[in-house]
Amino acid sequence: MRLLSGKEVADAKLNGIKIECESFVKEMGYAPQLAVILVGENPASQSYVKSKKKACIRLGFAHKDYLLPETTTEKKLLELIDELNQDESVHGILVQMPLPAAIDEQKVIEAIHPDKDVDGFHPINVGRLLAGLDCFVSCTPNGVMSILDYYNIETQGKHAVIIGRSNIVGKPMASLLIQKGRDATVTICHSRTKNLKEITKTADIIIAAIGKADFVTSDMIKEGTVIIDVGINRVADSTRKRGYRVVGDVNFDDCSSKAESITPVPGGVGLMTIAMLMENTMKSAKQHSKKGK
Repeated sequence: MRLLSGKEVADAKLNGIKIECESFVKEMGYAPQLAVILVGENPASQSYVKSKKKACIRLGFAHKDYLLPETTTEKKLLELIDELNQDESVHGILVQMPLPAAIDEQKVIEAIHPDKDVDGFHPINVGRLLAGLDCFVSCTPNGVMSILDYYNIETQGKHAVIIGRSNIVGKPMASLLIQKGRDATVTICHSRTKNLKEITKTADIIIAAIGKADFVTSDMIKEGTVIIDVGINRVADSTRKRGYRVVGDVNFDDCSSKAESITPVPGGVGLMTIAMLMENTMKSAKQHSKKGK
C-alpha cells in the first residue's frame, strides 16, 4: 500500500508558487492579493481563514481579512463584495462558507466577479470547467487531480467512482476526470444510489466525498484500488485532549490492506485545498496584470 501524502504534494506546489510570486513581484512591483470574508464565529471557519492567511504570508502574497459579525446583512455583504470586485489591487475574493441562515449563499457566490472567483464556485467558472475551457477550478477537486498527477496515477480508461454529488467536490470532480487527456469513465454515486457496493467494487479509483465518517469499508473495494478520501469528520474520542479525532469518509485501517494507494486523513486532500486556492490567486494576479498592460 502506497500512502499518498497531501502534505508532500502541497509543499511542492506551494514552493513552486512562492518562486512564481517572487518573480511576479520583481516584474510588477506588487504582490498577488487575496481578500477573505468571514461572517460570524464558526470555529471551523475561523481555523480555515487563519490557515489561508498563513499560506499568504508564507508565499509573499498580500491579504485582506474581513471578519464580520453574525448579524451582518446580506445587503452589507454584497456591498463589500462589490467594492472588492472594483478594487484593482485585489485579485481573489473568497467568502468563507457556511454563511448565516439569513444570507443567500448562491446570491453571494454569483456576486463575486468570475475573474476574481478563486474558489471556482461561480456558475460561469463551473460552466467553463464542464466545457473544457480555461477557468478557475474548484480547489478541492483540483487538489485531488494534483495528487493523482504527483504520484503518476493513470486515469485514462480507468473507472473512477465518486461518492458524493456536491457542487464543491462531486460535480466538478467528475467534470475534471472526463476531460480529454484525463479520459476516465466516471460514475457519480450519492445517498439515493442503489447497489452502491456493487458499483464501488468495480472502481479503479474511488473518490469519497460524502461527509460520513468511515463510510467506505474494505468490502466495498476491490484489490488494488486507488482511494482518495476527501472527507473531514470529527468523531468523539475521550482519549484525545480536544475530545475528538478527525477521520475521513474511508475507514483507513480497514481499506489500506486492499488499496494500492490511499490518502490519509488528516494529511491528505485537506492540505491541497489551500494550495490550489493560492495557485488560483496567483493565476488571477497574472491575468489581471496582462489586462493592465
